[in-house]
Amino acid sequence: MVKYLLIGISAILLFACNPLTDEAPRPNIVLIMTDDQGWGDLSRNGNQNIQTPHIDGLAENGVVLDRFFVSPVCSPTRAELLTGRYAVRGGVYSTSEGGERLDLDEVTIAQYLKEVGYATACYGKWHNGMQYPYHPNARGFDDFYGFCSGHWGNYVDPMLEHNGAIVKGEGFLIDDFTNRGIDFIQKNKHTPFFLYLPYNTPHSPMQVPEQWWNEVKDIALPSLGKEQSEADSNFTRAALAFTKNIDWNVGRILEALKDQGLEENTIVIYMSDNGPNSWRWNGGMKGKKGHLDEGGVRSPFMVQWKTHLPAGRTVKGIASARDILPTLAEAAGYSGAFTNPIDGQSLLPELRGETGRPSDRYIISHWRGHTSIRSQEFRLSSNDELFNMTADPSQTKEVSSAYKEVWEALKQVKTQWEREVMVELPEEDTRTFPVGHPDFAFTQLPARDARFSGTIKRSNRWPNCSFLTNWINTQDSISWAVEVLEAGSYEAMIYYTCKEDAVGTKLQLSASGQAVEKEISEPHDPPFNHPELDRFAREESFAKDFKPLKLGVLNLKKGEGKIRLKTPVIKGNHGVDFRLLMLKRKAS
Repeated sequence: MVKYLLIGISAILLFACNPLTDEAPRPNIVLIMTDDQGWGDLSRNGNQNIQTPHIDGLAENGVVLDRFFVSPVCSPTRAELLTGRYAVRGGVYSTSEGGERLDLDEVTIAQYLKEVGYATACYGKWHNGMQYPYHPNARGFDDFYGFCSGHWGNYVDPMLEHNGAIVKGEGFLIDDFTNRGIDFIQKNKHTPFFLYLPYNTPHSPMQVPEQWWNEVKDIALPSLGKEQSEADSNFTRAALAFTKNIDWNVGRILEALKDQGLEENTIVIYMSDNGPNSWRWNGGMKGKKGHLDEGGVRSPFMVQWKTHLPAGRTVKGIASARDILPTLAEAAGYSGAFTNPIDGQSLLPELRGETGRPSDRYIISHWRGHTSIRSQEFRLSSNDELFNMTADPSQTKEVSSAYKEVWEALKQVKTQWEREVMVELPEEDTRTFPVGHPDFAFTQLPARDARFSGTIKRSNRWPNCSFLTNWINTQDSISWAVEVLEAGSYEAMIYYTCKEDAVGTKLQLSASGQAVEKEISEPHDPPFNHPELDRFAREESFAKDFKPLKLGVLNLKKGEGKIRLKTPVIKGNHGVDFRLLMLKRKAS
């Protein structure tokens, strides 16, 4: 079934605060999160390779959380900041093929803010589910523009979506998302708003526009880090180029707030979703993206709220992405009870300088069966090594024998957490892909989520932005396990490419005991999108522009089943490449 109820193990925490008065209007909120940007990718944190004045300015004009921790990869961090809860509680255990989806009984910060009158928007990379009601429009966001996948293959004029409908992006992705954000700020200047900008750089592929590459391609790299032998200078320069572009766009957002007279009462948060995606300078910390050591889970975190928070303050207490929801809820004057138990806690008093961090707090990071524990002073690694992070922030000396009581206590915390929290994640993910929600016209079924047979293969081993190719056998098929939520008529459209010799190939789509069939009458064999802009050999699939083709109308029955795509007739030797099946409900 689509909905899975996960029962929390801790008591439900009630959240209460005094509602804001007319004299103290609710603050606007802008949350900017970058993708695969390390703590050390900013000049404020000591990187000599780059200057990031606008991001650094947030620290100068606001508060820095100096020990702020996230998950070691993308989708769990996003789930945790949205819900204030451990990602595994919400069914997030992977980054693709359905494992990135946030369970439907989870409630997001956007939903809570809408309850108290906020306009909400998300522009960028979602990565917590595509099909409605996993879609951002179902999770509290009035407006969504971007992509729901884990990464994207083309950063210039790409295929994107706007509230479920396929659209074409305008220019470089981060500039485009920022443009949307600025428009949203201007349109909602008289209403409290929550603008979530999950930028998708410096995640690879390192497809950097000429303007930004020219600024870094010849620079020296005085800061390479302790893994200099493993650092690639071109990858590092590409990451720096992305970061310079991000900094410029942060400046544009701040300028827009100032122009609209909103600067004084807008909370602006800047953070990343995990550690850096390559070996490069990261303050001497151990680990990178995907690792549970300090360098894989420590994120920059700056928050500016000019009329409410002291400028230039640095908080040394440990904190995590799970603290964002309760902090913003308190700042916004949300006074209700949270639907689910919250694992984070509001940092607002500490940000204001009113109170200190409890000394016995633990930050727990988990990924793929491994768990690491961070206290204020120590880190217990995923293989139970102990490090004194105050004396040895680079984790060079294991100290369990010198701090045996601490070591035993942290191991007990880990065991208890795994016993109590990990049990909430089912051993097998049996969630189907929902189709035809009554509140949403569109359902996307991408190649990423498909199962396929025979000679068909992915364009790349990473599913997120892949397409299916080598479809040269009439016995082979592509399918999705689905649950139709509302019976009705749905117009089916696929996005394909093929060479001239494939004209005459027939595509057959079947579901609910019926089928529609269409013959391909036009070749469409475009080149890959902007390979000349790749500054480092990509691991991900190249992208290309796929052509839409209407297959016909299916009358789908409510309930679970399979949607299957076949080719009963194949022409030529190359077959058809497949990117996406779109189902759109027809008006009754």
